[in-house]
Amino acid sequence: MDLLNKKVTHMKWGTGTITAQDDAIVSIQFDEVAKKFVYPDAFELHLTIQNEQDAAKFSEMIVEKEERQQQKLLEQQQHREQAQKKEQKRLQYERLATNHKLHPQSQLVFWCDEEEKQAVFKDWTLFSGAMKSGQNKGKPNKAVRLHQNSAVIITARAPKTAEQDRRILGLYMVKEGFYGKLGDDGFIPAHSEFRIQLSEQESAQLYFWNYYMNDKTPNKMAWSTGKYRYFLNEWTAQILRDIYSLKTNQQEKTNVKLFLQHFCKVNQISINNISPRSGVLASISQ
Repeated sequence: MDLLNKKVTHMKWGTGTITAQDDAIVSIQFDEVAKKFVYPDAFELHLTIQNEQDAAKFSEMIVEKEERQQQKLLEQQQHREQAQKKEQKRLQYERLATNHKLHPQSQLVFWCDEEEKQAVFKDWTLFSGAMKSGQNKGKPNKAVRLHQNSAVIITARAPKTAEQDRRILGLYMVKEGFYGKLGDDGFIPAHSEFRIQLSEQESAQLYFWNYYMNDKTPNKMAWSTGKYRYFLNEWTAQILRDIYSLKTNQQEKTNVKLFLQHFCKVNQISINNISPRSGVLASISQ
């Protein structure tokens, strides 16, 4: 606020006129002496503007300035807290990466409904669903086994068809730096490079139950509840190998081969010794 030539009162020096002003200092000429004061702090302690309208405007300016300062302090505090959380998460990532041991079933097979089928290959992310019961009811599920060696197999079956008709629509590696234990929001994003979407013709040749078998019910093809289940690392390698065999476009074959090589490397699987598929359907057809 411009206070030049405004009349002020000081408790000791009496009435004076402001002769100079900048962002830090205000100069005032009193009857017998010239003084300099810290601006605007002195107006809260020693100085009073005589004109009531000017004084009111000045008070409003001070309030606004204090509010801006408080907002700035709040933003700085929030920034510090965010930085602390980011650092804590980074340390968690480091510990997980250092202590990680490969689980034989650290892949995830996902049951897509019709709406999800439309979105997954656009957004390249899936939601693991919410807890159905217990004290965490409504909170997102955590696919805790997922690590940077994990792939997500996307499956679906047409309405009113048998479970044995479930087909593989595609798959992707999880995003770089993703850890299921820290996935608080339940979303499982895709790797920036290793992603495959199958055509209708290709998907028609990849039946999920050719690869999957439940040891407890080896002759049964049933998916009763849940959006996902864990899947053997070896089975995922079988799927990638078979997708490679299906592809006829050379560039697509190259991309699948790179995916397969990366997958086998991070899961410590010999690419030349991937076992034959042995799911329920494959066993029945033998």
